[in-house]
Amino acid sequence: MQIIRQLHGGACVVGFNSFSDDRGSFAVPYEATSAVELGLPERFVQDNHSISAKPGTIRGLHLQLRPFEQGKLVRVLRGAVHDVVVDLRPSSPDIGHYESVELHGGDNTALWIPAGFGHGFCTLEPDTEVFYKVDAPYAPQSELCVAWDDPNLAIDWPVESGSAILSDKDRRGLPFDQAMNVIAGGAT
Repeated sequence: MQIIRQLHGGACVVGFNSFSDDRGSFAVPYEATSAVELGLPERFVQDNHSISAKPGTIRGLHLQLRPFEQGKLVRVLRGAVHDVVVDLRPSSPDIGHYESVELHGGDNTALWIPAGFGHGFCTLEPDTEVFYKVDAPYAPQSELCVAWDDPNLAIDWPVESGSAILSDKDRRGLPFDQAMNVIAGGAT
């Protein structure tokens, strides 16, 4: 494993080797010793796998609040996504700043998203499969969804607002200012 692109706040794109022959290929996308050397967790507690049937499906912007924050190691198994991380750490000089990367199935990359970042992605191809490891268990009571299309964040998504395919939860995402109030311990 090696960092191939450093993003702000400790987020990064990680690359790993794949070996191919006439049978197919073999890769080791995660190895604990290498991960720790890169500043990633040694231990993950849950694997998540999503399949999105149509391009233009947006999942996010999600995070879990303290003390249940999650770091995520995200990888695309099939298809492609426009993946977005937003710094939502109240003490960060980059608060509200986002970065995006494209991840493709078979490109031998993963995206590390530290705790305290909002995360979301938009599928670019049909039947896109996203697999990610998290370093803390799912805690529904601490879940927060930030509006993916909040004008204060001004995220450049590859889909128009009226064409995006969203869950009800993602449609009800909080505006950035309200979400930051919740993160800081205030009310909605």
